[in-house]
Amino acid sequence: MPDLCVNIDHVATVRQARRTWEPDPAWAAVEAQLGGAHGITFHLREDRRHIQDDDLRKLKDLTNTRLNMEMAATSEMLGIAVQLQPQMAMLVPEGRDEITTEGGLDVVGRIDELRPIVHALKGAGIPVSAFIDAEPDQVSAAAECGFNVCELHTGPYADCFHQYGRSNEASAVMDEVERVSRASRSVLEAGMRCNAGHGLNYDNVAPIAAIAGLSELHIGHSIISRSIFVGVREATREMIRRMASTQSI
Repeated sequence: MPDLCVNIDHVATVRQARRTWEPDPAWAAVEAQLGGAHGITFHLREDRRHIQDDDLRKLKDLTNTRLNMEMAATSEMLGIAVQLQPQMAMLVPEGRDEITTEGGLDVVGRIDELRPIVHALKGAGIPVSAFIDAEPDQVSAAAECGFNVCELHTGPYADCFHQYGRSNEASAVMDEVERVSRASRSVLEAGMRCNAGHGLNYDNVAPIAAIAGLSELHIGHSIISRSIFVGVREATREMIRRMASTQSI
């Protein structure tokens, strides 16, 4: 079963709606850790719409599990990551008008731009992940660029699952699962670790968690939404139970 990394960005989104000090995303990270999370994911965006610079040190100081920093491939973010020393840095695309990350990083079209960022992060002792669509050319480009890890974008699968009546037996849904599974095999064959995430929730996580070879699932919105009713600790436990009820395919 893959490990669960909980994304705590949306806790900061609630806080920033009032520009106040609560709820504290670092405390949410502690609660997720106590619920069994193997890692904490956060995205320090260039526009600082949710996670703030002051949150980073608190996350580093208060959590004992690994930190995954999502970041744009910019010199500013590179400097922050090198100083913070997270256990992994994941390069993602950013758009000012998007609500959340939409689509994978175009490694194929940006390889010359990305390669020095990847090299600098690795030179600072930080493993580097690429958030990519589950496409063979993107996997190949990520390997060529020197990434240690690929995180496969599961948003298309999640959308398909919802569109086809939330049924794992719909042929279109099974096709999306197979697409992620094929990409995962390609990532592993290229010598990289493979993670997955985006749009995963309690109803659709099982088929993805069952894919052999995945190291981590990164899930945020669904867990934070559930935590409104049961708390972050229990919401994390519930997701782990859903993931554990699967068999590899």
